[in-house]
Amino acid sequence: GGALSLICCFTKCPVSSPTVIHSWTGLYTAATGIKDLPEFVGVNLFDDEVTGNFDSKNNQFEIRQDWVKKLGEKYVEDQIKSFRDFTWKFKEILKMIMTEFNQTGDQGGHTLQQMYGCEWDDEDGATDGYSQFGYDGADFIKLDLKNTDWVAARPEAEIIKQKWNGGEAKFWKNYLEHNCVEWIKKYVMNGKISLERKVPPQVSLLQTDSSSPVVCHATGFYPDKMMISWQKDGQDLHEDVDVGETLSNHDGTFQKRAELKVTPDVWKKNQFTCVVEHKSGDPIHMILTEEKIRTNNAGTGASRQNHQSSCFNVPLLEVFIESVYNKVWWRTFHLGFEPGSTGS
Repeated sequence: GGALSLICCFTKCPVSSPTVIHSWTGLYTAATGIKDLPEFVGVNLFDDEVTGNFDSKNNQFEIRQDWVKKLGEKYVEDQIKSFRDFTWKFKEILKMIMTEFNQTGDQGGHTLQQMYGCEWDDEDGATDGYSQFGYDGADFIKLDLKNTDWVAARPEAEIIKQKWNGGEAKFWKNYLEHNCVEWIKKYVMNGKISLERKVPPQVSLLQTDSSSPVVCHATGFYPDKMMISWQKDGQDLHEDVDVGETLSNHDGTFQKRAELKVTPDVWKKNQFTCVVEHKSGDPIHMILTEEKIRTNNAGTGASRQNHQSSCFNVPLLEVFIESVYNKVWWRTFHLGFEPGSTGS
């Protein structure tokens, strides 16, 4: 099936800009017939940062942010118990769905994925929540929070909709509107110092080879709101510039890039400057010169081919966790609604 479509090594997906709205997200996957991927993998995120993950192979919860440790040992124990319950529940749901698709006897790999979470505005107290499932990389069923019922996206989801409407829908509505929001408030309180930190970006000028576009790359900054642009002779340049999305790094910081699509003979005759603006300090101006460019030539860095080769040599679980960091996981659903949307 399309099970392996959720694993993406090279695609990076955008993260939202920081606002007063805090969010908690759970990304859970049950799998069968996929070598090296555990039967269940769960990842928790707070404000787009991975706070912890669990997999059924190790049967343990791993904290990914130091400030989460302030929640204590009982928090870890509760997470382990909760994830073990999810492991069992997801296996049962996956079996039920495979039966509906008449896939119980096939040898292919299949996945059941859930994305659920809540949001809380710390200024006006407004909240929102969502819970939705995908099967083999396609939209399957979601919760209509406003009407407290489930909406089937495919005919095979109707039997689950019938089972879940009622008690299951009420449970999720109560959890998303109350329990989940209370957890966000705890995270805000315990992670206040970390969440309010300001880390300046490291800026580099990169080029694959002497004839390729020059990329201004800023990385390692926090929070994620920043501006990156190019100037020509002191004037803002909009043509021949491609600004990328803000991406997350493993350590909770962010990165962003702006590509200058002009030939070397043009930028050598004019003064081109990359300007990076971030709340951590004054704007950074880096004038483009040959001496400041870092290339991927032999001896100066790994080639694109080498990077791609190494990507397939890492364990599949690590690639999966990597995909979660960059929201590739969710993009493979190809959903017609956004997280947090409660409309049908």
